[in-house]
Amino acid sequence: MADNETPDLDAAAAVTTVFFSYTRADQKRALPIIAALEASGFKVWWDGLLEGGVNFLPTTDAALQKADAVIVLWSKTSIASNWVRDEATVGRDRRCLVPLSLDGTEPPLGFRQFQVIDISRWRGKAGAPEMDRVARAVAALGGREHKPLPAPTPPFVTRRTMIGGGLAISAVAGVVLWQGGWIGSGTAGENSIAVLPFRNQSQDAEQGYFSDGLSEELRSILSRNRMLRVSAPTSSVGLRDEATDAMAVARKLGVAYVLRGSVQRAGQMVRIAAELIDGKDAVVRWSQIFNREMRDVFALQSEIANTVAIALVAEVAGQASAEENANAQQAVGGTENVAAYDAYLRGRALVEKNAGETTDRAALAQFDTAISIDPNYAAAHALRASMLAAIANQTDKPDEVRGLYDASIAAAQRAISLAPKLAMGHDALGFALNNGRLDTGAARTAFTRARDLAPGDADILRSYATFSAYDGSPTEAAPPIERAMALDPLNARVFRSAGNIAYAAHDYPATIRWMEKAQAMNAGISIAHFAIGNARLMMGDAKAAVTAYQAEPVTLFGLTGLAIAHHRLGSKSAAKAAFGRIVSEFGNNGLYQQAQVLIQWGDTAGGLNRLEQAWALKDSGLLLARTDPMLDPVRKQPRFMALLSALDGRKS
Repeated sequence: MADNETPDLDAAAAVTTVFFSYTRADQKRALPIIAALEASGFKVWWDGLLEGGVNFLPTTDAALQKADAVIVLWSKTSIASNWVRDEATVGRDRRCLVPLSLDGTEPPLGFRQFQVIDISRWRGKAGAPEMDRVARAVAALGGREHKPLPAPTPPFVTRRTMIGGGLAISAVAGVVLWQGGWIGSGTAGENSIAVLPFRNQSQDAEQGYFSDGLSEELRSILSRNRMLRVSAPTSSVGLRDEATDAMAVARKLGVAYVLRGSVQRAGQMVRIAAELIDGKDAVVRWSQIFNREMRDVFALQSEIANTVAIALVAEVAGQASAEENANAQQAVGGTENVAAYDAYLRGRALVEKNAGETTDRAALAQFDTAISIDPNYAAAHALRASMLAAIANQTDKPDEVRGLYDASIAAAQRAISLAPKLAMGHDALGFALNNGRLDTGAARTAFTRARDLAPGDADILRSYATFSAYDGSPTEAAPPIERAMALDPLNARVFRSAGNIAYAAHDYPATIRWMEKAQAMNAGISIAHFAIGNARLMMGDAKAAVTAYQAEPVTLFGLTGLAIAHHRLGSKSAAKAAFGRIVSEFGNNGLYQQAQVLIQWGDTAGGLNRLEQAWALKDSGLLLARTDPMLDPVRKQPRFMALLSALDGRKS
């Protein structure tokens, strides 16, 4: 309210107030009821509204004495609560008690003279018969007639003080989005949202990792809901500077709504502001400010996430029970230790820099710190596994590679043992098994599990699609990579993956098209020039291939392409010079590439020798062998077929 505005006292007086009494053990199921009451136009007081530092007893008593109606949520646990009984006594004595039965439990003695409304079969829909009875009873106590709202308008949202690592915001946003009807149930586009990186408004600019991490945690929670299409983080982060123009962001990402906000952290206090913007007209549909002590940052995480799922299913899906979808929505793999969470967010910020082995090792150190503080922090174990594998993929110390991959597998398995539904744990395990041990059978199981757990995560979909393509199933890779491109339309790496998948399917025009799109987004992206060169070569244009290979930033790949293309053009000396550099500069780390060159030169025996050496060393390049057109000249050779058989034998 602006300073020169006068509050509408008549309107305020017309609002029926409700005191909501429940036991903490029932909070997961209480939150949807509170949301439904607010959606019906009532002003609800409950203990989640208490600000940090507020004296609990006087505040609660004042709200209890002034409320038009006192709703008591009876259950097997609440009938044993002295607090709930005391609050019910006040409601009874003031003749404004509305008793609900959460699980069919009868009220305790002294409260059975009131007719109880059984909501044990209620599944979250605000307009369901059970909630309509509740709303009518409350409205009558307020001296008013209950009239269901036909088309909700943006409500005045009371100040909430809960925050759970970003989950509280997603919960309230989810309830408002779905029960308020602002995200429709008609088309996929109407159910789409982008979560932009939250602005860091702390005095310390170094706190940016915290605000970025918090918004990413929120996005991750929302993306677990199968009924939402949530824009992937890379594309959302790419539009950080355009956050003030929500319509432009929505248009570029192809979403209906944009969620943006800010974070201000001072000592042990954190303030988070969030707002939901309609992408069609930039109207603010919902806004909220949260104040909380850092020690409480994880309070009620799973309960709040469940509220989002229950509200969504009730309003939109109707295909599964609220509890089933709520369980799928739950946050997994987290921590309740602020120091561990802080180290984890610092590590994630380093991962996002994607600047090579140095930052990967720095990120690894942060995840190690998080785990040392909380050994059961599954998400930290999962990202630790990813960093170990990334370092193994980049290190110039061959003697470290196997140990790094073994440690990566162990970390991923630890993450999964702690949180079996943590998709990134299964994804990390798949990558390490595939690249570190060439165990494609176990890797497929892990990648498939990750995909099933996170069907709305673009990175997970990209991993699954790429694996499927190289594992000899490019048609299986098509649907997930198409969805990943829709979710992450500004991420060059997604389009590079699409190009690699097209190449595995021997679709060379599509390879060039997708790789050129990736380059348009990131001119320096690796492997794109190499893939374009390969496609040009397979299409018979060796000169164009040379031009592409010369521009490839990854030296090993560029030299491999040049050795093959120059040989085709008759420049044998240039071809030999390029091959010589592969051998001298990369040694055993380039065995697969040496095999590609020799086979393309017609040296079948020499190429097969290199492939067998690569197998003995578990060279991850062999994962390309099933689909690599460079190896087509030996594909029917007994030695090559035996090699593929050995590789396929890992599937058992």
